[in-house]
Amino acid sequence: MNQDITLRLPNGQYFNKWEKPQIYDRELHVACNHFAASDENDGSPDHPLKTINAAAAIAAPGTHVWIHKGVYRECIHPVRGGDGTDKMICYEACHNEDVVVKASVIACHFKESEGWNRMPFTLEMKREISHVKIWETKLVPEEFKGYNPFCAVNILHDRLFIEYDKTDMTTYLNRRGMVFCDGKPLKQVALYHQMGELAGSYWVEANGQTVHFRLENDEHPADHLIELTCREQCFAPQIPFLSYIKVKGLTCAHAATGAPVPQRGSISCYRGHHWIIEDCTIDWANGVGIDIGNECWHHSYIENQVIGFSIIRRCKIYDVGVCGIAGLFAKNLLIEDNLIQKTGWQEMELSWEAGAIKVHSCTNSVIRRNIFTKTYRADHLWMDMANENNRITQNLFLDGLMQREAIFIECSRDDINLIDNNIFWNIEGRFHPNQIPKEPGSSGWYKMEESDVINGYAIYGEGTDHIHIINNFIGKCRSAGYFAKTVSFRIAGTRGGTSRDTRIWNNIFYDCKEAAIKFPTKQNESEGNLYMNMPGGYLRILYPAPEVCLDLQAWQEFYGFDLQGQEGLFDVEIDTEKFTMAIKRKKDRPMPFARTYEKHNYIFETKNIQNVRTNMIAANDFFGNAVTDELRVPGPFVDLAENQVISIDPRKKENVR
Repeated sequence: MNQDITLRLPNGQYFNKWEKPQIYDRELHVACNHFAASDENDGSPDHPLKTINAAAAIAAPGTHVWIHKGVYRECIHPVRGGDGTDKMICYEACHNEDVVVKASVIACHFKESEGWNRMPFTLEMKREISHVKIWETKLVPEEFKGYNPFCAVNILHDRLFIEYDKTDMTTYLNRRGMVFCDGKPLKQVALYHQMGELAGSYWVEANGQTVHFRLENDEHPADHLIELTCREQCFAPQIPFLSYIKVKGLTCAHAATGAPVPQRGSISCYRGHHWIIEDCTIDWANGVGIDIGNECWHHSYIENQVIGFSIIRRCKIYDVGVCGIAGLFAKNLLIEDNLIQKTGWQEMELSWEAGAIKVHSCTNSVIRRNIFTKTYRADHLWMDMANENNRITQNLFLDGLMQREAIFIECSRDDINLIDNNIFWNIEGRFHPNQIPKEPGSSGWYKMEESDVINGYAIYGEGTDHIHIINNFIGKCRSAGYFAKTVSFRIAGTRGGTSRDTRIWNNIFYDCKEAAIKFPTKQNESEGNLYMNMPGGYLRILYPAPEVCLDLQAWQEFYGFDLQGQEGLFDVEIDTEKFTMAIKRKKDRPMPFARTYEKHNYIFETKNIQNVRTNMIAANDFFGNAVTDELRVPGPFVDLAENQVISIDPRKKENVR
């Protein structure tokens, strides 16, 4: 049987793809807009149920719940799971109809806000505010029974991670409740008078029962759709460990989830395993988008507990405050063909859970063909502690805004994690420019090691061994393509970190501002890489001091690295909206220094790029095609054509049921 080469794990075995075709023995229809809909009906097409929860209450293993178009303002609580991989329960949007599950209510009663000081307590702020229109709405108690997000702050549970001297606590202490005007969120402010300075904002009274808000252009709320979040989640069992459930084609919006941990998503497996979540959309979740792990590390240990074995496929995860997908202790995950965009707007980058995807102790998993873009002050992918035998392949990691690194792998020491055939682009870094040490004159020449202020890495390993980085394109990192710290004194199990046996093979590095590679020590490998448009000293070994900052020739001479390495000068363009890429001849070559071009043998045309030895641990290209030749060009493509705009959207579009 021909196996999908992109599912081959670092240990040579193939991902355990447990999914099976389903034959359902019962169908239930839910149609909130049907004239005859009632929760007293039998769920037939002509007599559909009105709420999804009514179907969930009677769905048994082998049931297919068809949900027809409409807005469902409820949190769906499955009460049963399936009986196995061939007898699941499925909740699906019928015929791809637009099914929206909202964790919000429509606000209808407004009055002008009075009795609050609109001016700050500063003399210089005497400005004209007569035009400012602030409104208030009181919460209807019946709509907030059991959960009032306007009364709960973002962080209520585990606060052990907080380093108070480094952390602006404002966002952590904001209320969980959100306010939307015509689908667009208003921005929460900490003090009433700040609404006078910011149109499109809201403020919550201390007891969480009244919300004051100001619209853009100071308009009247009666002319708009005003929605207040009132539920924590959109699809979540109330009983833990329900498994073998499929959720397909639903849009889940406005979940008022808190900051993790616990990891409680808009769609939640609540510690269940063998879930399939596909073709769903997460639209504005306050804390977590989807959770597929064990929720919280404070739960009691359960011997032989199964965690993970879930699939997230072809989902669109937009505008999640802290973490798009959370998978605490989850194993055997398949996360593929998703778009995860604009995660991190809560600015909780100093928390332990901030990322488009955050997993802990993840093993035997594949993360492939996803697009991570515009993640803000958080990682695209964070793999925390004891991650083993995972493969990250064919992904786009784009536009890391105020982002320290695109991929963060920490405290993982016992097996390989493979990062291959991905494209990284524009990792901005997260630091304060005014903290960069000034180096007047020649003073900077004589330092023994670099400052640790500047960051912005494609891949950051912290106390992690055995990271294999193969056939990637890594471009426009504010600091370096790869950087690592040993973290010797973080004792996990019985030893600390070494950051050894990183293997960086056959990649293309482009226009990284400080370096392509920053190895902590020489006990690592680099071979077959192509370096484009690099600054001086772009190949570095940090310890023991003094740090060395080398070019390719010295890298080869002193360490024996990159004996097949090459250098080139090209222009690369990536459109991060259309997901296209082009490689062109460089228009403006920098002025050479001391016969630089002659000594370095730069490549100026793609036809002159030499093939390098294929590393068969990653025997495919960016598009998933098998590579069987012994030699291939560096990077994720088997052909580097000049002046051609190519699509780099890796997602597969065909439906799989």
